[in-house]
Amino acid sequence: MESVIVKIDATIKLKNTVMIVGLPGIGNVGKITADYLVDKMSAKKYADIYSYHLPPQVLMNNEAQARLVKNQLYYKKRKQGDILIFTGDFQGLTSQGQYEISYRVLEIAKELDVKKIITLGGYQIGKLVEIPRVLGAFTDDTLRNEAEKLGVLFSKNEPGGGIVGGAGLFLGIGSELFDIPGICLMGETSGYFSDPKSAKQVTKVLLEYLKLDLDTGDLDEKIKEIEDITSRIVENPPDEKREDLGYFG
Repeated sequence: MESVIVKIDATIKLKNTVMIVGLPGIGNVGKITADYLVDKMSAKKYADIYSYHLPPQVLMNNEAQARLVKNQLYYKKRKQGDILIFTGDFQGLTSQGQYEISYRVLEIAKELDVKKIITLGGYQIGKLVEIPRVLGAFTDDTLRNEAEKLGVLFSKNEPGGGIVGGAGLFLGIGSELFDIPGICLMGETSGYFSDPKSAKQVTKVLLEYLKLDLDTGDLDEKIKEIEDITSRIVENPPDEKREDLGYFG
């Protein structure tokens, strides 16, 4: 069995493409934003990506129908440049898996004329904030300048430990092995749970950058749900020690 298996729609051709990478991770910030884009843009599926580097399990829907875990590529054609979105159920379980999946997806991206990469993730600060900041990392000065105009902060001390997982690897491998410039947008998050408030701040920057006019009302509903949950937790804190819910950006 190959380590990464791709079921692809080879008839699709994209042009002058921007690639968005949003995988599960800290606060699920990248995943929430990527899923939002897929839904609101009515993006079409380009490929299913399977790998033994993903967890050995199936997922079930409400009717108990099972499917193998996977990652996916979606696309949206536009006059001003097409959009390719990489998201999925999990990130690779090992360093080798992270590298192999990222490299294979970037091979596909190169074939689809990807000109720049925007990775999405969470920046864990261990506390709740009213208005999360969006921090950035870049591999090309032009992309940094464009993002700074949209309010993205670039700090030499944040994040101090670098960017782990897909949000970082797609930048590094994309730039150094495929000559594709990239930028990472990271929303501040407590890291305690899925954080749609942080995802909304990242989404706002991304929509402005891509010049997309999309309704974020669904994210507001999710924010209200999480705020209700956190309010109940504050009022009735659990006795158990909190388990770390995220590692990869």
